[in-house]
Order: sequence, then C-alpha cells, then structure tokens
Amino acid sequence: MLTNLFSNSKPLFLAPMAGLSDLAFRTLVKDYDCDVTISEMISSNALVYESEKSFKMLEKSHNENPFITQIAGSNPEIIKKAVDIINTKENIHGIDFNCGCPVNKVIKQHAGSSLLKDLDHLKRLLEIIKKNNKTGTTSVKIRIGFDECEIEKIILALNELELDFISIHGRTRKGMYSAKVDYNAIGLAKSLSKTKIIANGDISYENHKEVLKITNADGLMIGRNAIGNPWIFSQIKNKNKEINKSKIILHHFELMCNLYGEFACSIFRKHLHEYSKCSPNASNFRDEVNRINNHTKMQNIIEEFFQCKN
Repeated sequence: MLTNLFSNSKPLFLAPMAGLSDLAFRTLVKDYDCDVTISEMISSNALVYESEKSFKMLEKSHNENPFITQIAGSNPEIIKKAVDIINTKENIHGIDFNCGCPVNKVIKQHAGSSLLKDLDHLKRLLEIIKKNNKTGTTSVKIRIGFDECEIEKIILALNELELDFISIHGRTRKGMYSAKVDYNAIGLAKSLSKTKIIANGDISYENHKEVLKITNADGLMIGRNAIGNPWIFSQIKNKNKEINKSKIILHHFELMCNLYGEFACSIFRKHLHEYSKCSPNASNFRDEVNRINNHTKMQNIIEEFFQCKN
C-alpha cells in the first residue's frame, strides 16, 4: 500500500504527536488529503502490560488507509512482545519505531532519541521489529543526532537493515523543538540512504517546495503546523477544497466528543487555542473555553466565535 504511494507522488504524512494526533484528529486530516496517518507514540511497556489507554491508541478510523502504529522502548523482549500484540490487530499497515522523542521521561528510559547514542542497540531493536512484524512496513523516526548532527553515521548504520522508510526530524535532541531545522542534513541523509527518506520539522505550506528542493525527500511529514490547520495537506496538493473553518472545527469537536465523552471539552481546548490564533479577541475566547466543561456551551461558543452559519 505504501509502495504504491511512493511510486506516484511525494506522500504527505501526519507526524505522530503525543496528545495531538489521536483518532479524532487523524480522522479529520484524512478528509483533507493526508496520505498516511501514524498513531501517537505508544510505550511498548504499557502495551505489553495491558494498559487500556495504549490499546485504545491502536484503534483506527475507517478512512485511515494506510495507518501505521508507532512504538517506543529499549527492552528487546518487551519490544518483541509489543510487536506480537500489534500483529493481532486488523488493518494496521506498518510499525514505526520512535528514535526521535526528546522528552526527559523517555530519555531516562533509554528510549526515543537516546538510542541515537547507541546505534548497535538501536539496530538490534529494529531487527527484532522487522523480523517479527507481520503488519506491513517497518520504519523508524529519528533526529539528526543527539547533541550534535551525526546524520551520516546514523544513516550508514540504518542502511544495513533494509527498512521501508526513515522519517527524519531535522533537529538534534539538544535542539528540542526550537532550534533551526537543518534541511541540508536531511538532504545528506537522502544522498546516503538506501531507502525512502521522509522530511520532517517545521514544514508549512509556504516552505514545502523549498524543503523538497533542498532535501530531495521522498515525502513530507507535517506535525505541529497541522494543528489548527488540518487542511494543510489539501493546500499543499492544490486540491482547492472549500475551507469552512467553523464547520471543520465543529466536526472536529464532534469527533472528540465521540472519542472522549465527558472529557472532550478539556482535551479540545488545546486545539481551540490553535484554531483561534490571529483572530480578533482570541485571548478572551481562550480564557472562556478554558472554563467550559459542558458540551452544549462549548459548541455554542465555538459557533459564536467562528461565526458558524450552519
């Protein structure tokens, strides 16, 4: 399924984002021409020890084709057990391994981007995933290094594994989410890699053509620039779909209510903060939604603020 995408175009991926790229948001972006969706990062430990929340994160929408699940961890036995669990689920089209998360609680578990400091261990874990994966593709998401750019060393190590694709966030772990993205490093990775390279990091409608020119990447992965702007994928593809912002936001809220029930209002606030950026009186709007926990009240204020005509 992914092979066909690569043969005809430069596919657009929604990046896995903890607390953001949930089932509701993934369902929404698929309506606006996102090619590939990936689950939020799932702890292999939590999955193996039967965390209900982790099992819920494996669920997909009817329109998520293809859908990839992303796992994180550092223990070989636990990783294998997690893969075995994922293999029992229907309609998952690949497993992605997180070697890019920069947050301290993941680093302390020797997972995420900390694995970039131990490429032999990283390769062992990926070999386990690839050998046992029965869902489809095996891929990895990395950064260009931990404290400094070491992308050449990393790619040469990964070339030994014959992965289906590698997505690269063009910052080091040290750079977190604020350092300037090094698209040239992604371009170097592309020139060295034996597999497909997906460019990631601050990709927007305004810069996507330049990013492709610099990196020569086989596809683009968009994360935070899709939050508050889920139609970015249609924009990049020049689909010229009618964008009725208020209608989209209300649909997103409906999806959140179906997914989270009574907790939908509090969880949806972070999305409303992004949807309201650059709007008049956005500060007052955010202050008000931060205090609303009733679905009807939340829907009413959304309609009022975004001037919903429906």
